[in-house]
Amino acid sequence: MTKNLNQYVDIYKKALNKGEIEIAYVALRKFMSTLRATFIKNAPQYTCGTVFPGYMDYTYFYFYDSYLKEKQLRFGLVLNHQKMQFELWLLGRNEKVQAGYWELLKDSHWNSKLNEKPIYSVLSITLLADPDFNDLDSLATLIWQATLTHTRDIEDDLRTHSH
Repeated sequence: MTKNLNQYVDIYKKALNKGEIEIAYVALRKFMSTLRATFIKNAPQYTCGTVFPGYMDYTYFYFYDSYLKEKQLRFGLVLNHQKMQFELWLLGRNEKVQAGYWELLKDSHWNSKLNEKPIYSVLSITLLADPDFNDLDSLATLIWQATLTHTRDIEDDLRTHSH
Protein backbone atom coordinates (compact mmCIF):
# COMPACT_ATOMS: atom_id res chain seq x y z
CA MET A 1 0.00 0.00 0.00
CA THR A 2 1.35 3.41 -0.97
CA LYS A 3 1.72 5.99 1.77
CA ASN A 4 0.32 9.47 1.33
CA LEU A 5 2.38 12.62 1.85
CA ASN A 6 1.10 13.14 5.40
CA GLN A 7 2.37 9.69 6.35
CA TYR A 8 5.79 10.39 4.82
CA VAL A 9 5.97 13.76 6.58
CA ASP A 10 5.11 12.08 9.89
CA ILE A 11 7.94 9.56 9.39
CA TYR A 12 10.29 12.41 8.46
CA LYS A 13 9.29 14.45 11.53
CA LYS A 14 9.84 11.49 13.85
CA ALA A 15 13.28 10.83 12.36
CA LEU A 16 14.25 14.50 12.70
CA ASN A 17 13.00 14.66 16.28
CA LYS A 18 15.54 11.99 17.20
CA GLY A 19 18.21 14.50 16.15
CA GLU A 20 20.59 12.02 14.54
CA ILE A 21 19.78 12.73 10.90
CA GLU A 22 20.27 16.46 11.35
CA ILE A 23 23.62 15.96 13.11
CA ALA A 24 24.89 13.66 10.36
CA TYR A 25 23.58 15.85 7.53
CA VAL A 26 25.12 19.04 8.93
CA ALA A 27 28.45 17.27 9.53
CA LEU A 28 28.49 15.89 5.98
CA ARG A 29 27.77 19.32 4.50
CA LYS A 30 30.53 20.88 6.62
CA PHE A 31 32.93 18.20 5.44
CA MET A 32 32.10 18.96 1.81
CA SER A 33 32.84 22.64 2.53
CA THR A 34 36.18 21.57 3.97
CA LEU A 35 36.95 19.58 0.81
CA ARG A 36 36.11 22.63 -1.28
CA ALA A 37 38.43 24.78 0.82
CA THR A 38 41.17 22.17 0.29
CA PHE A 39 40.75 22.51 -3.47
CA ILE A 40 40.88 26.27 -3.34
CA LYS A 41 44.06 26.15 -1.24
CA ASN A 42 45.91 23.30 -2.97
CA ALA A 43 44.75 23.42 -6.58
CA PRO A 44 44.78 27.04 -7.70
CA GLN A 45 44.40 25.92 -11.33
CA TYR A 46 40.78 25.10 -10.54
CA THR A 47 37.91 27.49 -10.05
CA CYS A 48 35.48 26.07 -7.49
CA GLY A 49 31.75 26.65 -7.26
CA THR A 50 29.82 26.74 -4.04
CA VAL A 51 28.74 23.59 -2.20
CA PHE A 52 25.25 22.60 -3.28
CA PRO A 53 23.43 20.71 -0.52
CA GLY A 54 21.16 18.79 -2.89
CA TYR A 55 17.98 17.17 -1.64
CA MET A 56 19.54 14.67 0.73
CA ASP A 57 20.57 12.78 -2.40
CA TYR A 58 23.80 14.43 -3.54
CA THR A 59 25.93 17.13 -1.96
CA TYR A 60 28.53 18.46 -4.39
CA PHE A 61 30.62 21.29 -5.74
CA TYR A 62 31.85 21.99 -9.23
CA PHE A 63 35.41 22.76 -10.21
CA TYR A 64 37.08 23.43 -13.54
CA ASP A 65 40.28 24.71 -15.07
CA SER A 66 40.81 26.73 -18.25
CA TYR A 67 40.84 23.62 -20.48
CA LEU A 68 37.52 22.36 -19.11
CA LYS A 69 35.97 25.82 -19.32
CA GLU A 70 36.96 26.05 -22.99
CA LYS A 71 35.29 22.66 -23.59
CA GLN A 72 32.17 23.68 -21.59
CA LEU A 73 32.90 20.97 -19.05
CA ARG A 74 33.44 20.81 -15.32
CA PHE A 75 34.05 18.22 -12.67
CA GLY A 76 31.76 17.61 -9.74
CA LEU A 77 33.02 16.21 -6.46
CA VAL A 78 29.93 14.45 -5.18
CA LEU A 79 28.83 12.86 -1.94
CA ASN A 80 26.19 10.31 -2.91
CA HIS A 81 24.03 10.12 0.22
CA GLN A 82 22.13 6.97 -0.69
CA LYS A 83 25.28 4.94 -1.39
CA MET A 84 27.29 7.01 1.15
CA GLN A 85 30.25 7.22 -1.17
CA PHE A 86 32.30 9.91 -2.86
CA GLU A 87 32.17 10.21 -6.62
CA LEU A 88 33.79 12.27 -9.33
CA TRP A 89 31.52 13.35 -12.17
CA LEU A 90 32.39 14.93 -15.49
CA LEU A 91 29.60 17.31 -16.38
CA GLY A 92 28.70 19.35 -19.43
CA ARG A 93 27.42 22.90 -19.24
CA ASN A 94 24.05 21.71 -20.49
CA GLU A 95 22.32 18.57 -21.81
CA LYS A 96 23.50 19.16 -25.40
CA VAL A 97 27.14 19.42 -24.32
CA GLN A 98 26.79 16.34 -22.11
CA ALA A 99 25.25 14.33 -24.94
CA GLY A 100 28.12 15.27 -27.25
CA TYR A 101 30.77 14.25 -24.75
CA TRP A 102 28.88 11.05 -23.95
CA GLU A 103 29.13 10.12 -27.63
CA LEU A 104 32.84 10.92 -27.54
CA LEU A 105 33.55 8.97 -24.35
CA LYS A 106 30.92 6.24 -24.24
CA ASP A 107 33.38 3.60 -25.48
CA SER A 108 36.24 4.75 -23.26
CA HIS A 109 37.38 2.68 -20.28
CA TRP A 110 35.61 5.23 -18.04
CA ASN A 111 32.22 4.12 -19.34
CA SER A 112 32.98 0.53 -20.35
CA LYS A 113 30.43 -0.91 -17.90
CA LEU A 114 27.60 1.39 -18.98
CA ASN A 115 25.04 0.88 -21.72
CA GLU A 116 23.57 4.35 -21.45
CA LYS A 117 24.61 7.82 -20.34
CA PRO A 118 24.44 8.52 -16.62
CA ILE A 119 21.49 10.76 -15.72
CA TYR A 120 23.46 13.78 -14.53
CA SER A 121 26.92 13.39 -16.03
CA VAL A 122 29.08 12.27 -18.91
CA LEU A 123 30.91 9.89 -16.62
CA SER A 124 30.92 8.99 -12.96
CA ILE A 125 33.76 7.41 -10.99
CA THR A 126 33.54 6.08 -7.46
CA LEU A 127 36.42 7.67 -5.58
CA LEU A 128 35.79 6.12 -2.20
CA ALA A 129 33.07 3.54 -1.62
CA ASP A 130 33.38 3.05 2.13
CA PRO A 131 34.55 6.31 3.74
CA ASP A 132 35.69 6.41 7.37
CA PHE A 133 34.11 9.54 8.80
CA ASN A 134 35.85 9.07 12.15
CA ASP A 135 39.12 10.41 10.70
CA LEU A 136 38.15 13.40 8.56
CA ASP A 137 41.72 14.56 7.92
CA SER A 138 42.72 11.19 6.45
CA LEU A 139 39.44 11.00 4.56
CA ALA A 140 40.01 14.42 3.00
CA THR A 141 43.52 13.38 1.95
CA LEU A 142 42.27 10.15 0.34
CA ILE A 143 39.55 11.98 -1.57
CA TRP A 144 41.94 14.75 -2.60
CA GLN A 145 44.54 12.30 -3.94
CA ALA A 146 42.00 10.14 -5.79
CA THR A 147 40.35 13.21 -7.29
CA LEU A 148 43.61 14.66 -8.60
CA THR A 149 44.68 11.34 -10.11
CA HIS A 150 41.37 10.87 -11.91
CA THR A 151 41.00 14.47 -13.07
CA ARG A 152 44.43 14.31 -14.73
CA ASP A 153 43.59 11.00 -16.39
CA ILE A 154 40.20 12.21 -17.60
CA GLU A 155 41.62 15.43 -19.02
CA ASP A 156 44.36 13.43 -20.79
CA ASP A 157 41.66 11.16 -22.22
CA LEU A 158 39.64 14.18 -23.36
CA ARG A 159 42.65 15.66 -25.12
CA THR A 160 43.30 12.33 -26.86
CA HIS A 161 39.69 11.84 -27.97
CA SER A 162 39.19 15.47 -29.00
CA HIS A 163 41.88 15.49 -31.67
